[in-house]
Amino acid sequence: MRIVACLNGDRRPTAHPALPVSADQLVSDARAAVAAGATEIHIHPRDAHGAESLEPQVLTPVLEQLRTEVPGVPISVTTALSAEPDPWRRYDMIQRWGALPDSATVNLHEPGSVEVARLLIDRRVPVEAGVWTVESTRILAATELAPYVYAVLIEPTQPTREDALNNAAAINEVLDQCDAAPPRMLHGSDDTAWPLLDAALADGHDIRMGLEDTLRGPDGTDAADNAALIAMALSRVSASA
Repeated sequence: MRIVACLNGDRRPTAHPALPVSADQLVSDARAAVAAGATEIHIHPRDAHGAESLEPQVLTPVLEQLRTEVPGVPISVTTALSAEPDPWRRYDMIQRWGALPDSATVNLHEPGSVEVARLLIDRRVPVEAGVWTVESTRILAATELAPYVYAVLIEPTQPTREDALNNAAAINEVLDQCDAAPPRMLHGSDDTAWPLLDAALADGHDIRMGLEDTLRGPDGTDAADNAALIAMALSRVSASA
């Protein structure tokens, strides 16, 4: 089972005292998350001002530090438009990446996502296709990307457990019809983060957890940091076994 620590996401630096922003903070958090049981790391690289960035000069040093300090652990990077709102600039930045991540997430509902996915595949970077809706899931089938995608990241954005699970079920129905459906990961955010983690475990999907997805533990209290969230997730994995 993949257990991905999603360290920071698009949250503002002030969202949580332990949110990692700088390269040194990301490396420290990655080490702690792996020690807590994470098998992979997912990051949103940040520039010197704490803003998300896909610029090669931002990504390369972070990847180099992570691979030095956390050797052998796959590193996933976002390509979300939150990091670069202009689809054409985003494509250009990714085309200019020198150091390449072990995988990259691509949200299929975003403009230019199919082109970015194909670029990454051409560059031999495994793509994790983010699907938020049934409509974006159909893009995966209509563009014939499914056989080339490393994994599908099912990301319901509904704020309640019931609505999020209903959306996930509808997405899974579409994925079941794909000829070559890749492995799936299911996750929620904030109030749905823990309920959807439990649903993912029940369905045998891969999981992820971290401050990108929630700032709180299952009991609603503030989480200390990413490592604490991973440890809580692992305790639920053990309980479900």
